[in-house]
Amino acid sequence: MKSRYSHILMLMGAILAFLPIMAVDYLLDAYVRMREKDVTQQYVAAIASQIETGTNDAISSLRRILADSPSLCTPTFIANVQQAIESSINMKQVLVENADGVQYCDAFGRAVSYSPLSESLPVPGHTETISIVSLGGMAMPALKITQSFGDTRRVSAFVPLLGQSQAALTEGLQGAAMLRVLLTNGTSVLTIGDPTGFDRRSSATEFIYSQGFAGELPLKVEYALPFAMARAGYTDLDVGFTVIACLMSAAFLVLSLHYVRRSRVPAFDLERAIARGEIKPYYQPVINLRTGELAGCEVLCRWEKKNGKVIPPGAFIDYAEVTGLAIPMTLSLMQQVKYDLGEICRQMPGIKVSINLFEGHFRDGSIVEDVQAIFGNSLVEFHQLVFEITERHPLANSAIANSVIAGLHALGSRLALDDAGTGHSNLAYLGTLGVDVIKIDRVFVDMIKPGTTQVAVLDGLIAMAKDLDCEIVAEGVETEAQALYLRARGVIFAQGFIFAPALKIGAFKELALALHATQTPRSRIEGIVASAA
Repeated sequence: MKSRYSHILMLMGAILAFLPIMAVDYLLDAYVRMREKDVTQQYVAAIASQIETGTNDAISSLRRILADSPSLCTPTFIANVQQAIESSINMKQVLVENADGVQYCDAFGRAVSYSPLSESLPVPGHTETISIVSLGGMAMPALKITQSFGDTRRVSAFVPLLGQSQAALTEGLQGAAMLRVLLTNGTSVLTIGDPTGFDRRSSATEFIYSQGFAGELPLKVEYALPFAMARAGYTDLDVGFTVIACLMSAAFLVLSLHYVRRSRVPAFDLERAIARGEIKPYYQPVINLRTGELAGCEVLCRWEKKNGKVIPPGAFIDYAEVTGLAIPMTLSLMQQVKYDLGEICRQMPGIKVSINLFEGHFRDGSIVEDVQAIFGNSLVEFHQLVFEITERHPLANSAIANSVIAGLHALGSRLALDDAGTGHSNLAYLGTLGVDVIKIDRVFVDMIKPGTTQVAVLDGLIAMAKDLDCEIVAEGVETEAQALYLRARGVIFAQGFIFAPALKIGAFKELALALHATQTPRSRIEGIVASAA
């Protein structure tokens, strides 16, 4: 019997020895995808940045004109408009009109010919609105940035969507590539190249695809290049890869046999568990320390095996990240969350659902599309979602990470920095990634002992979060003393075993509905709040 298994292992090793040669095309394809993906992502980021810069410049100029002009359409106003246009690289025209489109004046004393191409959309964090228009004889669509003046008048600045012509953009595209600018509601604004093949693709591998958001603006840039066109430019590398594969075959035989003998194939087990739905979401309540009401929950995961054994996340999360299985695992959890919490989110519109994202999610923009696809038509609203940035590994590409975060913000979701002040959760992220929520790690909460009057490090984190106007959630709260200390320092939200551990969906629903029905919990939470009053 032992000899037979030995022969099987030897046969598998011999087969594996030829894998480097057989895998030449696969490895080259992977290299091309990785390299071209990086190039296209940088191109998309540059286009999105150009749109954002032009729009912000026009908004600043428009505000300056209105600040310097006590009234509209006066000689002073016209002079300010003309000066702003002369000093701006992007702004082409300024128009005063009423809500019905009746024009009062413009920069050059002539009727402004434009036609709307989209509805007006708000700009997050600004009082202005933007819309896409066709301006005069310009081939490039223009952004119309509008500010209300009084109850009836509108002052609008017009800027080209991009600083170069469509012909120049077309010349810069590779082969059959496609560049497209869309509003976040799906309205196409500008298309360079033929998008037919991309829109009719039957597989995600047919194209190298990148997308990016123009900051907080409701605009998205897409770029797609047929993989066959990109691959054709790397033909010369085939020979080099083949030679390397032949040289590696002998060494690979030894390594493959060693792997077959010793590996227990954990990746296969975890991948199979994800496919079978064995990775289950558990929900740890987040409690309002002032009122005792349920504020939301954090989605945690457990591996529930068929034999009934439950494996905690610490045993497989790190491995899932290293192997890339964390991404399909997160998608599976989000699908379950959509069905588990849909009715609760409908009944409790103020509840927040926190979902952990890993470093791998911030290396491309697909997570934004996944969130749109999963929650777009569900009872769980985008504004009820909070995505936590975990700190097991640092974010490698800040440009792409910023694009992902901007995309999630554009949907209306919020971002939280998990375990702030520990691991790789560099506090510099707070100023660069647009974090909305700071989660204080339990290591700082554990510093609060009975009778403690001051914890300098914890108090400093709380003060910093308040200065940054970030919401605070304390993790790992296990004693009344900790809850009272945090509440006294203005921390409103907390989670921990003193309230409830991570619960299965059935138990969490019972808790959520009971708290929602009574509005005043009759549990230990009530005692904590009452004693702190």
